[in-house]
Amino acid sequence: MITFNDNPDQANIIELRGIGQTYDGGKNWIIKDLDFVIEDKPNQGQFVSILGMSGSGKSTLLRYVAGLQTPSEGKVLVNNKPVDRSNRVSMVFQQYSSLPWMTVLDNVGLALNYQGVSKKERDARAMEMLIDMGLEGQEHKYAQYPTLSGGQLQRVAIGRSLLANSKVLLMDEPFGALDIKTRFQMQDLLSSIWRKYDPTIVFVTHDISEAVYLADDIYILRAKPGQIVEHIDIDLSLERNKQTKREPRFIELVHEVEDRMVAVGEQFSS
Repeated sequence: MITFNDNPDQANIIELRGIGQTYDGGKNWIIKDLDFVIEDKPNQGQFVSILGMSGSGKSTLLRYVAGLQTPSEGKVLVNNKPVDRSNRVSMVFQQYSSLPWMTVLDNVGLALNYQGVSKKERDARAMEMLIDMGLEGQEHKYAQYPTLSGGQLQRVAIGRSLLANSKVLLMDEPFGALDIKTRFQMQDLLSSIWRKYDPTIVFVTHDISEAVYLADDIYILRAKPGQIVEHIDIDLSLERNKQTKREPRFIELVHEVEDRMVAVGEQFSS
């Protein structure tokens, strides 16, 4: 069992303790004895990326934190409280999750509506977020494809999640369905949003280069059963752009993560 980011002198924003997941009464464990802690860094946030082979449980970890699934054993805490309706965290999926019968503006302000915020304030705050998302001029369109592009629909989802909870953002392969140009644009948008709002972002991806470009910490999850077995500190400048991907250190880190991924796969598949 390996525990990362477990500093007793610092509060934690996300804790997964003794997590186990089985679907057959314990004959087979998808995840077992998993501990994972992300420290709270006020006015700074973190960008954590999780990598791992298919079936290792990456998306399941996000679902625990979002309150969409309960583990078979162990506990899940957000801000030192068990996950419930009061501290549930929003999640951005690979599939477009906007409500197509509602406008872009109403989609982004949806959580504020449930919180009882007046329409005037709700629309004003949602509009501010839309401007940050580069969606000014799209606010009265219905949030559906092909009225909006795939990249625009993901901007809606990110904006809605941040407005619901600007402290934590969960993202499950959110750019996997986008073309390469749009994917690069969304990476840069997400990086700028992280610097502006200082959230803790937990980002699942299969793209090693994307993980290195976006994250300041990468964790590798093994499979059978799922456990976190590697932590890589991404020691790049927080101000990242197209040139970052051409820097020698970026290329070295991509190769390092690739090597560790291969080593984990070989070690735990034999």
